[in-house]
Amino acid sequence: MTTTPERRVHRADPRGGAPGAPAPDAAPPHTRAEDVAGVVVGTFLASFGLFLLHSTAAVTGGTAGLGLLLSYALPVPFAVLFPLVNLPFFVLAVRTRGWSFTLRSLVAVVAVSLFSSVHAAALPDLSVAPVYAALFGNLAAGVGILVLFRHRASLGGFGILALLLQDRLGWRAGYVQMVLDVVVVLSAFSVVAPPVVALSALGAVVLNLVLSMNHRPGRYRG
Repeated sequence: MTTTPERRVHRADPRGGAPGAPAPDAAPPHTRAEDVAGVVVGTFLASFGLFLLHSTAAVTGGTAGLGLLLSYALPVPFAVLFPLVNLPFFVLAVRTRGWSFTLRSLVAVVAVSLFSSVHAAALPDLSVAPVYAALFGNLAAGVGILVLFRHRASLGGFGILALLLQDRLGWRAGYVQMVLDVVVVLSAFSVVAPPVVALSALGAVVLNLVLSMNHRPGRYRG
């Protein structure tokens, strides 16, 4: 998300005082340390959610889902594919969102790739029920993406496009991404079994509901 200067709204004192005092309605912006911590927490949560999906050959929407899908079809790990599929969207981000947002998102994508390898090494024999993986995996990924949005970053891809349309047209990022995700999830029929695709679709809805209910234009400052 782009930052805006702190607003000072002048209004009459409801107790009868003279007007002109700044209203305390603008939250202070995040500090650099808070942004760093937010990106670490957001990418860790998102990567763990994607790791759960990968453990059951499930997919989700966006470039994360596309990376998972390609990792099932090609002998290339997700950690390599995820940054590659995001490259075209980073070009869009530079032109429309600026270098600060783009660099934050690039760091987030690389961190998710690294964390996904860490999860795989730390939990090599993890066995998860497909329903749990699809639902909790997308829930964790959604919360992670939400944290990144709050710290002016994203996981690239459709998230960049969704945030752009939200800023330009006022469309909620979660709903925009939900429409785009349908294409990715339906493409999974060519790679994984139909029951897994059905669970993936349900999980993608969970992820986007998390975003649409918690990330709205003008709701947050700072």
